[in-house]
Amino acid sequence: MKKLVLISLLIVAGWCQYANGQELVGANVIIEHPETNDEVARIRDVIYSHKFGTALTMDVLKPARPNGIGVVFILSGGWHSDISMIEKRRRHFHYFTDRGQTVFLVIHSSAPKFQVHEVIQDVHRAVRFIRFHAAKYGVDPNRLGISGMSSGGHLSLSIGTGVGRKLVPDSLQQAVQVDSVDLVSSQVQAVACFFPPADLVNFGNAGRLFVDCDTVRRYWPQFGVDGKSRAEKLTIMQSLSPYLAISNDDPPTLLLHGTEDPIVPLEQSKRFIERLKAVGVPAQLIVHQGGAHGWEETWESDLNVLADWFEKYLPVARK
Repeated sequence: MKKLVLISLLIVAGWCQYANGQELVGANVIIEHPETNDEVARIRDVIYSHKFGTALTMDVLKPARPNGIGVVFILSGGWHSDISMIEKRRRHFHYFTDRGQTVFLVIHSSAPKFQVHEVIQDVHRAVRFIRFHAAKYGVDPNRLGISGMSSGGHLSLSIGTGVGRKLVPDSLQQAVQVDSVDLVSSQVQAVACFFPPADLVNFGNAGRLFVDCDTVRRYWPQFGVDGKSRAEKLTIMQSLSPYLAISNDDPPTLLLHGTEDPIVPLEQSKRFIERLKAVGVPAQLIVHQGGAHGWEETWESDLNVLADWFEKYLPVARK
């Protein structure tokens, strides 16, 4: 009997050691694998949702002295996302953490299994999760910014303008068991992103749908329009266009775009910023002469510009 008790205690002790860094919160298990250097703790594989039997995860880069700003960076290209993108870009995020900004590197579900409207819901969920657990990561839930490149930019603008935002009705909150994460807001307070597809209805030319533009043909399947009529395609593009969702309560927005972008026309960012300004939202466009769909020449200074934007528009609340 004593031997059995001893074995049981050893098993429990081993489990406690294994479970260190794991936490059950609401309906979610957060599995963390922390790495720490002198300045930044990297918390790996934080599960923010589950989908189709798999976990949706993010990595968190938490500075030693967080200043309350949270930067949600959507790792996405062609509405595809995978963990390798973290390793490719992780070295860039010290521009934010050096200033005390906590960075959340979000991986979303991907094409071809999942379509853009489903991916947008992933990002809403990620922002809600971050806001719900903000204190855990040294972040003010009312000081969240969002960023990304290309499709990550589109997803950032979608969150900024509220594309696809769904609220749980009060009646359902009482009638069914709702994950408490889904009851908080997915709004952000600032946006700063690179070369985003913003108007999928007028993509490059007036009246040209994104899914009718040959230069982006390889991305058409992500929208689930195969076999659909022109009218059906139009409806889908309208529902997924941040440009068409702009309103005067949108967050301050900064866009960076190159003049020689062969995939996303510069006019996408120009018109988006013009419309934000027209409704009174602080907005700025930085145009890179000769810049394609990404560039290296001014990458470091550009990231500092993003960090500046978040510092400016995510200030500490006055008491």
